Amino acid sequence: MTKKQPTTFAETLSQLEALTARLEDSDTSLEQSLKDFEQGVQLIRQAQQSLQEAEQKVQLLLEKEGKPVAAPFHSEDEEGTAE
Repeated sequence: MTKKQPTTFAETLSQLEALTARLEDSDTSLEQSLKDFEQGVQLIRQAQQSLQEAEQKVQLLLEKEGKPVAAPFHSEDEEGTAE
């Protein structure tokens, strides 16, 4: 049975979470675990590709007159901490 490839990053993560849960289940056969692992590797590669494409898009959006513009990035965790 062929599973539908996820179309969004969120769907990819959701499938990875489901595979992880199944792999953590000790009742899964070795053969099924190997199939799940193989599918997980494919999903990870797909997620990495999506992240790389998003990063490239952000870099293009931050360019000004063909030159990259440095912009500070602050995560939500950093905003709540005082130095």
